[in-house]
Amino acid sequence: MTLTIENLTVQQGGRAVVSEASLAVAPGKVTAVLGANGAGKSELALAIGGMLPVASGAVRADGRDLAGLAPNAVRAAGVAVVPEGHRVLTLLSVDDNLRAAASLLSTSEVEETLERTYTLFPELAERKKQIAGTMSGGQQQMLAIGHALMCRPQYLVIDEMSLGLAPLIVKRLVSAIGQLVADGAGIIIVEQFTEVALSMVDDAIVMRGGAVRYSGSAQALKDDPSLLDQAYF
Repeated sequence: MTLTIENLTVQQGGRAVVSEASLAVAPGKVTAVLGANGAGKSELALAIGGMLPVASGAVRADGRDLAGLAPNAVRAAGVAVVPEGHRVLTLLSVDDNLRAAASLLSTSEVEETLERTYTLFPELAERKKQIAGTMSGGQQQMLAIGHALMCRPQYLVIDEMSLGLAPLIVKRLVSAIGQLVADGAGIIIVEQFTEVALSMVDDAIVMRGGAVRYSGSAQALKDDPSLLDQAYF
């Protein structure tokens, strides 16, 4: 059982923004997608989630090919993507945000999943009635992750989780990710900031110019920073 991306190519404006990228993550594991701004990381994440068209290659969740499916169908297959930018429904309350993201669940499943989400993020439980647009960036990022969790995914892809957030908030989010992994989720973290990502992942790829320049152990990148430099530059 894995989420496997095989030779994925994504094109925008007639050019490849992702070129034959491959990676995988198993349940209970974390894989990082690293690279500078413009490396193709976000495009890869959006393509996995069905939010950008796939030119070629495969996205497989436990053997089922998801490439070309609509975002709702990808979520129904157990893969949820948290796009960059703390995307929430700013005019709705926290509770209404989470309920709006639970269209795939039965009524009893909604309540059970809400409880799990509020247990993971008690900060959200304290703000159930607060309008999402009035919360801090860190709180909105928690809510954005909570959105994704409301489809009860087996695999979670989080794009630029730490961008623009204070170190204390990042530490809190890393702790939450650790709990999800302990509960058996497979997670792909897409990050510019290597220190954050490498502190929590098992494997990593490094992208540059839309292509994968390194694929392997995260520990190897920590042990030999020159590998990271070569892949980045």
